[in-house]
Amino acid sequence: MRATRVVREASTAALPPAPGAEQYLAVDFADSAYVLPGGHFIDLLGTPESANRWLAERGLAPADAGVQEMCATQLRVLREHIRALFAARVAQQPVLPAALSAVNDALSRTPTAALLQWDEANGFYRTALCPPNVDRALATLAADAADLLSGSGADFLTTCESVPCNRYLIRHGRRHWCSTRCGDRARAARAYARAKSKTD
Repeated sequence: MRATRVVREASTAALPPAPGAEQYLAVDFADSAYVLPGGHFIDLLGTPESANRWLAERGLAPADAGVQEMCATQLRVLREHIRALFAARVAQQPVLPAALSAVNDALSRTPTAALLQWDEANGFYRTALCPPNVDRALATLAADAADLLSGSGADFLTTCESVPCNRYLIRHGRRHWCSTRCGDRARAARAYARAKSKTD
């Protein structure tokens, strides 16, 4: 079995937004990790720096937000829960309670109270687990996913039909691909299968 190459920071490999990603930030968020042909896995939130850049490019945090690994991990975990809810909606299957709970937890992240901490060097002090702007970003992303899933847009939520792509999109008309590249690949695969069936 061929190993999957993980690309944690991949500005050069970024695909254009899938249909609906500009309307629903949650679709863009769910699609921030995707698979390319050849087994390449792209994670636009794979490092604190790339997560900070992704948030800043969407106006969810300042460029100097100082996202740390713990916050980037929280973003990646929320993304997987949102993807699980999207997958359940597309497949018309029951949702995972943990995914629903994670989105609701993110919705309640703001306002954030700084927690009381203590260590021998500093004594008592207060600190937020993530900067307030990251908590707001988590809440914003969760709210957008909730709006999509509970609104009429959910009827058009689907997955890209080009293997191995795993991105979500909002279907418009007959288009079932997230990008021109995926559409071309799917058409080429169908043409190859037709040609092969004629020679067999």
